[in-house]
Amino acid sequence: MSLPLENSARPSDGGLAEGVDAAIQAALADKRLVGAVVLIAKDGELAYHRAAGLADRENDVAMQEDAIFRLASITKPIVTITAMRLVEQGRIGLDDPITKWLPDFRPRLPDGSEPVIRIRHLLTHTSGLGYTFAEEQDGPYHRAGVSDGLDTPGRSIADNLQRLASAPLLFAPGEGWQYSLAMDVLGGTIEKETGGNLDTAVAELVMRPLGLSDTAFSVRDRNRLAAAYMNAEPEPQRMGDEAIMPILDGTIRFAPDRIFDPGSYQSGGAGMVGTASDVLAILETVRKGGAPLLSTDTVKAMMADQAGGHMQPQQPGFGFGYGWSVVIDPVEAQVPFSAGTIKWGGVYGHSWFIDPKKKLTAVALTNTALEGMWGQFTIDLRDAIYAAL
Repeated sequence: MSLPLENSARPSDGGLAEGVDAAIQAALADKRLVGAVVLIAKDGELAYHRAAGLADRENDVAMQEDAIFRLASITKPIVTITAMRLVEQGRIGLDDPITKWLPDFRPRLPDGSEPVIRIRHLLTHTSGLGYTFAEEQDGPYHRAGVSDGLDTPGRSIADNLQRLASAPLLFAPGEGWQYSLAMDVLGGTIEKETGGNLDTAVAELVMRPLGLSDTAFSVRDRNRLAAAYMNAEPEPQRMGDEAIMPILDGTIRFAPDRIFDPGSYQSGGAGMVGTASDVLAILETVRKGGAPLLSTDTVKAMMADQAGGHMQPQQPGFGFGYGWSVVIDPVEAQVPFSAGTIKWGGVYGHSWFIDPKKKLTAVALTNTALEGMWGQFTIDLRDAIYAAL
């Protein structure tokens, strides 16, 4: 299932193409992005599509609409949908303890007590887990050698879960919100429940029912894989075998070739590659109510704040559903989105949102971290889209 890639800008777009083109051109001209694919659907039809810039600057390869990108955290909503299909099948319960599948995964609170982490805690980042990139260099995740699912090629899921469980929880499950490796733990849970690897579960439960084949935990066509770049002056720097860059109060580590190592665990939070058209098809399935993957009631629950308001102190006006953030109060959040909009991104340089009230879905995959995830480009793109509505 994919939307037709034709008629880049329809006459009824009301300036959509002009504004979005300008946002893309500015980012390329300022050398903030190397390349991008932007797809926008309105009322279920493709209203805009464009590939711009370069997929591989050093080899002068132009970006194409079917380019394959390292998805990073765009993996999360896809794995969430996989989990929710298992929930609907009665194979996983939202209130089940994760020790039902991972009996040895028992991280403790700083006082030494062992709380119960439930599936819903993983889905909402309220488990008390964190990310290595979000802590200081001498933090417990660093000391334990925890991988964030973007680095450390060859690491097994069992090894990483053991390291993760050795570090103390940041808070009692359900009593806070922290973006985390919870989706990697969920991926391990899905593997135990299905008896296979995460890639097989995602393919059978999400990709094949939608007729999609380019989005997976391995690269189908290496010739279409966009090179990975990161913010630098005077222009983005190409990532090597390893790359380190600052993010928030910490540093994030990339190993772009991790995707080629079959020994690397399939990270439920960061491990997939895919195309913009596949991502759009998945998100449009959600916007339209979930069929043929999920029931309307399940999708409504996924798109509601399930984090108990615990995300608000970090991002005012936002909550967190299952797999993505939710705009609760656009005025408090200072965004043009409608209330109920869901959105997230990917650290390799991606952003997306669904505005259900306006029947609007936008996907912007770039090959430049972190500009393409939360830089000026994402603001210019968003504002251009809403100015044209």
